[in-house]
Amino acid sequence: METYFNIRYEFVKKNVHEFIDRQLLSGRAGYICVADGVILNIANRNPDYLKVINGSIFSICDSSYVPIYLKWIYGIKREQYCGSQIFMNIIQMKKYRMFFLGTSIETLTALKENLVKLDNNIADMQFCELPFCKVDQFNYREIANMVNADGPDIIWVALGAPKQEIFMSNLRPYLRRGVMIAVGAVFKFYSGLEEKRAPKWLISHHMEFIYRIFSEPKKQFKRCFWIIITLPGLLLREWKKKCKMKYINKV
Repeated sequence: METYFNIRYEFVKKNVHEFIDRQLLSGRAGYICVADGVILNIANRNPDYLKVINGSIFSICDSSYVPIYLKWIYGIKREQYCGSQIFMNIIQMKKYRMFFLGTSIETLTALKENLVKLDNNIADMQFCELPFCKVDQFNYREIANMVNADGPDIIWVALGAPKQEIFMSNLRPYLRRGVMIAVGAVFKFYSGLEEKRAPKWLISHHMEFIYRIFSEPKKQFKRCFWIIITLPGLLLREWKKKCKMKYINKV
């Protein structure tokens, strides 16, 4: 694991999956954050949220820009591992019992129908809608009792950032075991009913945010505004951190 922009990342996909298996063998509950530009921005403006992010087993890098920044500042190569990728990678492994939490019952029903086509075992797994409420109003003990009764290995959480990360942090003390992974809009992507990812050519050119802005202008303009405002300071602080490390290593 490596810490950049105050977030503990695991960039190596093989390590991500080994850590998941290790956590499951430990018999303890934990969670993984899928850190995109929004999470990076909010975490560096809100110390309490940063504690939630770094209270996870680690974060995977869902931002296509963070690897670019690290190349600029440190001259190192790191790769993105987005939420939709880890979700489908784990589905295709067909080795875990899973529990799906969040979004609407319509989305969950369509998601289940599509996933069963990939793995028949998913027909016997739980897809649970969560009530629409503030993150501190969930009945975490009741939710945990339901999850614990099922005994899943992986608990997928789709509530959107920053809500889903706080939700996982609050739920963890009540869980007996399992790895929670927050995947934002991924349920909607794979349900085929609602949100869709940008075309591949936009993604490959690091311009998915343009597609998102046109899809949800009110929501995305606000997010982009804060990213633009705080990004220069983040980059400067990381560059100063690199310079300090170089100086210490020379001494």
